[in-house]
Amino acid sequence: MINLDSLLALFQAPAALTWQMVVMLLVGGLLIYLGVAREYEPVLLIPIGFGAILTNLPLTGIAGPEGFLGILYEAGVLTELFPLLVFIGVGAMTDFGPLLENPKMALLGAAGQFGIFGTLMLALALGFDLNESASIGIIGAIDGPTAIFVSAKLAPHLLGPIAVAAYSYMSLVPIIQPPVMRLLTTDAERKVRMPYSQRRISKTTRVLFPIVVTIIVSLIAPAASPLIATLMFGNLLRESGVVQRLSDAAQNEIANVTTIFLGLAIGSTMTGAAFLKVDTLLILGVGLLAFVLDTAGGVLFGKLLYRLSNKQFNPLIGAAGISAFPMSARIVQRVGQEYDFQNFLLMHAMGANTAGQLGSVIAGSVVLTILLSLG
Repeated sequence: MINLDSLLALFQAPAALTWQMVVMLLVGGLLIYLGVAREYEPVLLIPIGFGAILTNLPLTGIAGPEGFLGILYEAGVLTELFPLLVFIGVGAMTDFGPLLENPKMALLGAAGQFGIFGTLMLALALGFDLNESASIGIIGAIDGPTAIFVSAKLAPHLLGPIAVAAYSYMSLVPIIQPPVMRLLTTDAERKVRMPYSQRRISKTTRVLFPIVVTIIVSLIAPAASPLIATLMFGNLLRESGVVQRLSDAAQNEIANVTTIFLGLAIGSTMTGAAFLKVDTLLILGVGLLAFVLDTAGGVLFGKLLYRLSNKQFNPLIGAAGISAFPMSARIVQRVGQEYDFQNFLLMHAMGANTAGQLGSVIAGSVVLTILLSLG
């Protein structure tokens, strides 16, 4: 004989579904589609999308304090552990050689952070408080781990939309950047050819670089020292040349496992009730503007270098002064070759791109230090 209570229990979960949950289930599916079918940052969008689906399934408790996703969030995101572990892997994967060969590219890395501060001011004008505005502004770093690290400290309630915006727009580099680059440059500027530097960077310089950068940035912005320290530690593993196993582990096992956990944990914050708000849509819109401002700031600074160098500098390289490494450098190469197939800008763009990676961490560190000092 069928137990009526057991039969009713089968329908409790479907009955508990709200329209917000249904919408977020579709959003999670969209993120997975973009990762699988379009290959937009699949290593991030697939875990985030699946986490969003799990957290919007009612009565599972999976995202609660004792649930699988809840434990991941508490242990790895609120403690800032996951983004720091990812940074060790990023540092181990990054070759700062092109930047060391051409140090002036550091200026483009600084110019590429304009979106952070422009977005911060816009968020304030839209009614967000200072900590929330700073967290939203960090989307302009185009650097997921930095955005997570800063927002987890300043505005943890906005962590979900900020992380989704940062990672989603990183995956859209090939779509967002080229129109801005073409709009702000002339045909003659795009065709400028630049010779490659023959300067050789010694191993001593490569090993000292991460150590010196860590010390200097930590003295300037001590509150955010973990950001730069983990990035540079990973790079030290790479450049030392004597711990290949550790460098490989940082680039592969550690980075891969942490990325899975981080993506699922971020997805778990995308609950329908918390995500489907006007503020969330504003954050996503302002985040897109931040990306555009970053690209425009870098290109416009590149145009200034074009003038100062007597038209010997290609302004397209300025677009690579963001943290989307190495995607942005590849886009510069692709756009440049659309106008001159024999123009090779990749290594110059890699110098600006690594400068942007470093610049985003420094900018995030400075913002975090200032805001924490204000109390």
